[in-house]
Amino acid sequence: MSDTKEISEFRRQILLGAAGASLSMYNLPTWAQANARSLKISHQFPSGTDFRDRLCKKFAEEVQKKTAGALKFEVYPQSSLMKTNAQFSALRKGALDFSFYPMPYAGGEVVEANIGLMPALVTSYEQGARWKNAEVGKILTKVLESKGIVIVSWVWQAGGVATKTGPIIVPDDIKGVKVRGGSREFDAMLKAAGGSVMTSIPSSEVYQAVQAGSLEAAYTSSASLMSFKLAELTKNYTSAKNKSYWYMLEPLLMSKMVFDSLPQNQRDIIMSVGADMEKYGTQQAKLDDIDCAVAFAKAGNKVYDIDSAAVDKWKAIAKVSAWKEFSDRNETCAAMMRSAEAIS
Repeated sequence: MSDTKEISEFRRQILLGAAGASLSMYNLPTWAQANARSLKISHQFPSGTDFRDRLCKKFAEEVQKKTAGALKFEVYPQSSLMKTNAQFSALRKGALDFSFYPMPYAGGEVVEANIGLMPALVTSYEQGARWKNAEVGKILTKVLESKGIVIVSWVWQAGGVATKTGPIIVPDDIKGVKVRGGSREFDAMLKAAGGSVMTSIPSSEVYQAVQAGSLEAAYTSSASLMSFKLAELTKNYTSAKNKSYWYMLEPLLMSKMVFDSLPQNQRDIIMSVGADMEKYGTQQAKLDDIDCAVAFAKAGNKVYDIDSAAVDKWKAIAKVSAWKEFSDRNETCAAMMRSAEAIS
């Protein structure tokens, strides 16, 4: 019996030694890459020229590097993987991994998401940045997670309005104009001011609507105004480079189902890199506000800026229309508005 045990132990040591030798010869980064998980990022914006596409690619490169190739990415611009409005549902179901997605586009499924484009509620990038760690941000994060969505990067963008008719600077200018606001709440303010509001469409479809004549004016982010070449069709542009009452939360979102399926170290890397991308996103958005005004001027549009007095006029209408309607929907919406209003 003793001899048998000694032989078994001898064989075990030989096998362990052989296994150790094999592992020592294995290139672990190569092994990780051979077994990498590939994740898809979808968005509606042009490749390369739009900072939102570049942000997605930078994010992908950093995560791939920090996971030693264990996570790889494919980025699908211009809704080439799926239509814009389908992306949020796909995230919730785990059918899509990531999307750089305008928050108010999700309002049909998650009413609280409409706060992501509340007129005149956010009036500077610095104010928007405070949402993430404030009560409004915590509530929004919790609500979205309950619906199967993780916010990876918080990115805010200012926007302006391009028109085929006269310039839109103060509320009286919107009366009778066929306009696209970009969210249910922004549309509510425009209606209250006398605008003829078109049912909200993605910014990627605004060019065709203006070209067809169903729209005379369109609000959207500075980045989208340039990417979708609205200056070719319009005569006047009210810029966001000085002040704006149009600020939208456009985050990088991830499917919670996919997020939860990853090991903890990979989840930590995704969230860390996502936070790092926020500074880049803000810098690029601010540059776009300036570049957009230049681009419209070069295309022959008359370019206007607005001041704080004009913003206050829009805010007065927003408070009794969009803000009130949103707050009245449920207590969660009301709590989000109370927190957001308290952020100066």
